[in-house]
Amino acid sequence: MNIYIGNLSYRVREDDLRRALEEYGTVDSVRVIKDRDTGRSKGFAFVEMPNDDEALNVIRGLNETEFQGRQMVVKEALPKR
Repeated sequence: MNIYIGNLSYRVREDDLRRALEEYGTVDSVRVIKDRDTGRSKGFAFVEMPNDDEALNVIRGLNETEFQGRQMVVKEALPKR
């Protein structure tokens, strides 16, 4: 399952997110989205988890919780329309 994580602190790194999410299960990939010109984080990320049950546990467990000073938005990533 692909997970969207928003409202992240601009200081959050991919390794930080991976460690937090691995408490819930296997994480295939973590991508913090960055501005092309500045290389600065845009404040959101996408995480891919192979097990849907573990991914749903991440969403339930981490949505609206504080991570590095910001309240995260965690939900299933939907394809672009």
